[in-house]
Amino acid sequence: MLNLNTADILLAMILSLFLLGTITFASGIIILLTRTAGRDVRAITSSTSKLAQKALANDIAGLVGNASVLLNATNEMVRTSAGVGVLLLFIGLLLIGIALGLAVYFLGGSVTYDALIGNR
Repeated sequence: MLNLNTADILLAMILSLFLLGTITFASGIIILLTRTAGRDVRAITSSTSKLAQKALANDIAGLVGNASVLLNATNEMVRTSAGVGVLLLFIGLLLIGIALGLAVYFLGGSVTYDALIGNR
């Protein structure tokens, strides 16, 4: 049977909170790097701008309107993805900060390196 005291339980909770914050922070970075600069978004944007240029050269007003709507939708999609990534970054930093604050407040100097690696 496990012999757990209060410090061990607090340490487990703080480590899990820190790990969750790190995972959230990393996923925010991944979303920012992949979604906002994705190949698909660049391909849609370049195709739509070429389509709009052709439509302007041929005086097709409806095609220009549809192309601008598509560009606006693409820009909104990029902003939404970036917003989700930034939100995950902030939540991850908040969780990491809370974990570090709890570690300093509750565990102060009671947890040593030997206790962490199992040498009691």
